[in-house]
Amino acid sequence: MKVTVARIYVTEGEHIHQKIFQRLHDEHKVKGVTVYRGITGFGKSGETHSSTLLDVSFDLPVVVEFFDTEENVKTALDSISDLIRPGHVLIFAADFS
Repeated sequence: MKVTVARIYVTEGEHIHQKIFQRLHDEHKVKGVTVYRGITGFGKSGETHSSTLLDVSFDLPVVVEFFDTEENVKTALDSISDLIRPGHVLIFAADFS
């Protein structure tokens, strides 16, 4: 079965991932959503955000990934576009088995 996958990149400190997850679950009922918390990352600023045992950062990278039909993914992304910065979404086709 063919699906479309969307991967959204945000930072933990903004708490945007929770709002995105809620909308995808409650309003769009997409087939699957997973939220990943990164242990190290950097973005446009080049500043590294990292988690260590001594210093736990609350501004770590977070990836919200979801999949559904191409049409449902596009509809969902349009609906949550107010929460996402331009250039922070990857969309690709995948086979679901």
